[in-house]
Amino acid sequence: MTVRAFGVAGDTPVEDITLANAAGAVAKVITYGAVVRDLQVPRPDGTLQRVVLGLETLDDYLAHSPHFGAIAGRFANRIRGGRFTLDGEAHQLPLNQEGRHSLHGGGQGFGKKPWRLVHADAASVTLSLVSPAGEAGYPGCLTTTCRYTLTDDNALRVELFAFTDAPTILNLCHHSYFNLDGGADILDHELMVRANLMTPVDGDLIPDGSLAPVSGTPFDFRRARPVRLASGDGTRVWYDHNFVLRRDRREIGTDGFDLAHAATLASNRSGLKMDVWTTEPCLQVYDGFKLNLPVKGLGGAQYGPNAGICLEPQHAPDSPNLPHLPSTVLRPGALYRQVTEYRFGPRT
Repeated sequence: MTVRAFGVAGDTPVEDITLANAAGAVAKVITYGAVVRDLQVPRPDGTLQRVVLGLETLDDYLAHSPHFGAIAGRFANRIRGGRFTLDGEAHQLPLNQEGRHSLHGGGQGFGKKPWRLVHADAASVTLSLVSPAGEAGYPGCLTTTCRYTLTDDNALRVELFAFTDAPTILNLCHHSYFNLDGGADILDHELMVRANLMTPVDGDLIPDGSLAPVSGTPFDFRRARPVRLASGDGTRVWYDHNFVLRRDRREIGTDGFDLAHAATLASNRSGLKMDVWTTEPCLQVYDGFKLNLPVKGLGGAQYGPNAGICLEPQHAPDSPNLPHLPSTVLRPGALYRQVTEYRFGPRT
């Protein structure tokens, strides 16, 4: 484990922490945004493969990052009109999505703030963030902890904990863009999502409140298939949608966390696959179709459309306004707990 200076955000120094495991995998985490800046894992031939998109400098993150590798919050994803009511009191959040809706906490959310380095060892790092009551319109002073662990079997384990001093809403997610072979795009990666249902959205990508079967639609990833899909008229189908996980393949660890298999991403080119296991009820799939960065990424890579895919375990977007969906309310005395593992290994 090494820690080095990575720049200054405002007046706060930002550090870059390098982790490694016994198998040779390497992860780099910066304290700005709790960002996983780099992640390299062994391919079947023993060489290392970079599997996330990242940037070389803090200035590039401040100016150009679309939440590369960050923890999005307080509320990841979208809230319609930036409005919600909690215990009879209305709250208004910043409208950072085209001036109409709130996205990822309202423009200056957790993914764009310096976190505090609490602890680091050879293969793990723990960061913390305090969000004061009223910040971005959210009630309650919230204390959040993020722990990244690079396990010996080549998984990136993401553990998120939080508590509040007053009722609030909370929906955190890890927001890495994955690319398992270093190609220009991920459209030929094969994806399987363990979901029979998704939440249909309007033109602003806000759920309409219904649940729709994926069967017979472009959202059917129940069996692995390439991300690339053309509709009947030949136009490309793009993805920035929420899937409701079946949670029918589960593991309960010795720590008591109930993880369910959410998705598998695989590359023929590298021979790698990534399995996503999580405690969360939903998975947002974003294929990166909007990417077009004016600066180069790690290793001089140019990140254009579909350069990476996000597989974001979380609650459903706009769920504070959709009471029939799982609640995102956190109350004093309760502990928010989320665990997600991105497990890498050879494609079989």
